[in-house]
Amino acid sequence: MSAPLTVLRGYAQKSNPETLPPSVLFECTDKCLTVFDAFPKSIFHFLVLPRVRPPLGVFELASLRTLLKGNKERAKLVLSDLNDEAHKVKKMICEEMQKRYGFQWEIWAGFHANQSMEHLHLHVLSNDLCSEKMKHKKHYNSFHPKLGFFLHLDDVLSWFDADPSYFERMSQLKKSEYEHLLKEDLCCWRCERDMKNMPLLKAHLQEEWDAEERKEKARLARKRKREVAASASPDVSDDKEPDPKRPSPSVA
Repeated sequence: MSAPLTVLRGYAQKSNPETLPPSVLFECTDKCLTVFDAFPKSIFHFLVLPRVRPPLGVFELASLRTLLKGNKERAKLVLSDLNDEAHKVKKMICEEMQKRYGFQWEIWAGFHANQSMEHLHLHVLSNDLCSEKMKHKKHYNSFHPKLGFFLHLDDVLSWFDADPSYFERMSQLKKSEYEHLLKEDLCCWRCERDMKNMPLLKAHLQEEWDAEERKEKARLARKRKREVAASASPDVSDDKEPDPKRPSPSVA
């Protein structure tokens, strides 16, 4: 396997990932490390990797499929660790969204059913899907939230609580059952409008994102206006003397 396809495995094998350049490493713990996606498909796009440490080896952590083929309880622990880390990453993304744009929008966390790069990695990305790196149909379809190739982390975790036969079937992740999804016709994941090609889809996604940004900023502006108006209104004291001209309510 070529070096670019094994780079994530190299990161996960590092005993001191803190030495990775800041353009690569976002943060790390004793169980996981989070890196910037080198080819982001959204405004915010990160990869969370489980670190290679006993009893977890490179083969077991090669992909979601190899992880689920191994010890089921150990697999669940790995995914739970990734889930915990994803929640922290989402929180930091939300803070950055607020700082840069003044509002927050949805963030997805999930796996590709058949990944192209060696080593298990969880995608954590904002749902705008606006990026110059989003160039091909397979790129877009691999992140379409309803198509089926993008496996949401919550859904994968639910497999462990399902009937054992269901877990067995889903965990096989047969390539033949997923690869054709990358060739599905293009359509907007928001409005489900069909798109003839990637340039039209990208322009449409950008329009959708711009409209959401305008809507959210207008909503926040209205909220601030109400707050300013409320703060400018005179306070009414609870112990104000009753108006002598106003008759007291009768008591039955």
